[in-house]
This record gives sequence, structure tokens and C-alpha cells, in this order.
Amino acid sequence: MKTMRSMALAMAGAAALALSAPAAMADGHAEPIKVGILHSLSGTMAISETTLKDVMLMLIEQQNEKGGVLGRPLEAVVVDPASDWPLFAEKARELIEVNEVAAVFGAWTSVSRKSVLPVFEELNSILFYPVQYEGEESQRNVFYTGAAPNQQAIPAVDYLMEQGTERWVLAGTDYVYPRTTNKILEQYLKDKGVADEDIMINYTPFGHSDWQTIVADIKEFGAAGKKTAVVSTVNGDANVPFYKELGNQGIEATDIPVVAFSVGEEELAGIDTGPLVGHLAAWNYFMSAESDANEEFIDSWLEFIDDDARVTNDPMEAHYIGFNMWVKAVEAAGTTDADAVIDALVGVAVPNLTGGLSAMMPNHHITKPVLIGEIQDDGQFDIVFQTPGLVVGDAWSDHLPESAKLISDWRAPMSCGNFNVETGQCGGAAE
Repeated sequence: MKTMRSMALAMAGAAALALSAPAAMADGHAEPIKVGILHSLSGTMAISETTLKDVMLMLIEQQNEKGGVLGRPLEAVVVDPASDWPLFAEKARELIEVNEVAAVFGAWTSVSRKSVLPVFEELNSILFYPVQYEGEESQRNVFYTGAAPNQQAIPAVDYLMEQGTERWVLAGTDYVYPRTTNKILEQYLKDKGVADEDIMINYTPFGHSDWQTIVADIKEFGAAGKKTAVVSTVNGDANVPFYKELGNQGIEATDIPVVAFSVGEEELAGIDTGPLVGHLAAWNYFMSAESDANEEFIDSWLEFIDDDARVTNDPMEAHYIGFNMWVKAVEAAGTTDADAVIDALVGVAVPNLTGGLSAMMPNHHITKPVLIGEIQDDGQFDIVFQTPGLVVGDAWSDHLPESAKLISDWRAPMSCGNFNVETGQCGGAAE
């Protein structure tokens, strides 16, 4: 009887284990781990985001060729939020609740990221956000693999100052990222002694196409006898008519250089770059970066996409870094459970494409080099400046009084995205 009872218990235990372990399917094959891809494939941001969908498909295919993760294949689940900011939240919820993805890679604009934050917090899922942004945020469920302002905007301004720039045009698309970034830059410039009258700020809607008056104003602002530069946070397909109008009005880089934070190889691929030669962009990666890792990445990309004219760019590298960090954290945790993976991600270091290692910091931002490139007539960038080492991303800017007193550390026991060092309390500002 004892033996029969033991056998029955063992069989019941095995049945319960089979029910509780979805990794094994009836046909004997491992159940896929689903990975969400949340990028606009239509609308004004498709010019930038479609490539990020493509590179995620490549990375997932490569990982499956290595045997997947935890012995299970990865399965991409692609949705199109169509450059519609509220639709991002709806599609994120669909990925997490309906498709049951283990993590999501996506969003571009800050307004799309802000739209999905409550969803990831409510459903306790993981978002890897691959684009430069304005900072002033640290959320437990988000890992920011793009640049914070101190990893792009501030070094770009410092570079232009060293080139003798005295007057500044802060031109951006009218939404969260440009406005917050320019708030930081305006204060930074004033702290450096730049007068109010030497700062011009302008915002335009998404998809803005009529730049004639604005470019004329920039040209007049730059005719005051002081070296002038444009710091551009213009986003999406509005960049095409903006640069075209600069050329139409004869503004060359030697007259008024433009340094852009949202123009990379992908955006330049669709326009005549002749009038843009010499203008600048600040990123953490350029296709022209010389390293073995980058050469291998480019070769893999061109083979995967089957088009020698396609280019690589900075947000693609950010997905490359973030995806490899996620894989490493899942394998270290031994599970795709969000809480375990979130904890395991802090401290993970993986190769970047410029020849070093990028690490995930306790504030959920990564270490990155800062590069400034000069646009060439072939749509590539000649790297004219690079930081000697990696820069740690700041969640909260040191240049805004309300943010300078905040730190972020998601490790226990702090586990806080906005800890106020003056009051000793978590919740020093809105996350």
C-alpha cells in the first residue's frame, strides 16, 4: 500500500509539474519565449522606427541560431502603433496581456514612451527604450539604452563652444523630448555665461514641412556678428524639408553649423546630402565607427536585410546592447519572470559596437561613449570627436535645480527612481 501510495503521489506531482511548466509543449518541442516589438511601421515616425523592427528580427534570428534562451526559441511579436501616441499604450497592453511577451523593445518619441509607462508599471513587464531622450525619469520597468542629455546634448554644446560658438538656436519638434532637453540646455548655456538675447528657441509640429520663414529667422539671428549654431531636436520626417530649406537659403556648415540629435544614417539615406556636408550630429554610435564588433554587425545586417544600400544607426546599436543585456539577465536569473530579470539586469555588461563594454547601471541607464560626427556627401559621418571613456547616463539632470538633488537606484534597499538626497525621501519629483 505504501508503495502504491508513493507511486500515486509521484504521478500526481509529475502531472502538476507538467501543468505548471509551459516550457514543454505536447509535441516535445520547447515553447517559444515571446518578445514584443513596439515600433511605428506607418505614420510620421516610420522613417526612423521601421529599421528598429528589422534589427530586432535579426537579433532574435541570430539568438535562435545559437539555441535560443534557456533552451527555448524566441518568437517575435510585431505590432504597429502607427505613430499614434495613445495607440502605443493599447498595443503595449496587447503585447503583454494577449501575447504574453517576456519583454518589449520599442517606442521612439518620448510622448510614445510616456504613453506606455503606466501599462508596463501596472502589468509589471519590461520595456527596453533605445532612443536618446530628455532624462528626468527613472521607472523600474524601463531600461533606457539610448542617451540621456549628459550623454549627447551637453557634450555637443561643449564641443560647439570649443569651436567658438556664442549664439544658439534651439530648434525642436513640439513635444516632451525637445522641450525638456532645451530647458536643460538653456539653463546650461546661461550657467556658462550666455546672455538671453543670444539664445533663440523655436518649436514646430510633427511632420512640419514649411521651413522658409523659420530658416530665414535663423539666418537673420546668425547675422549679428557672433558665431552661431543650431542645436536641433527636430524629429522624424520634418528633418527632410528642414535641411532642404537650409540648402535653399545657402546656409552652409561653415556659416551656421547644425548639430542634430535625431538625424542619423537612416534619415540621411532618403535625401540629397550635398547641402548638408559639414553639419553635425551627436550620437553614441556611427556606422563609420572602426571596430571588429561593428564590422561584424554591419556584415550581419546587410546579409539579413539583403540590401547593400541599407545603413546602421545609433538606436539600432541601442537595441543590440539592450537585447544582449536581456538575454544575459534571463540566463543569469534562469527565468523570464519580470521581477527576477529586472534585478538581474543591473550590473550586466555587454559589448557595444564602438569597441568597448556598456554596463547597465542601478538607475536603469547604461554607460556609453559620446561621438560627434560630420555629415559626408555619401550620407555617412566622419567622427570628429569622441569622449576618451564611457559616460554614465544621468536619470536626473545636474543642471536643473529641482533635479540636481535627485538620484535613482533600483537596487534594494533603496529601490527608488527619484530619491531626494536633501529630504532623504523617495518621491522627490514626479517619475
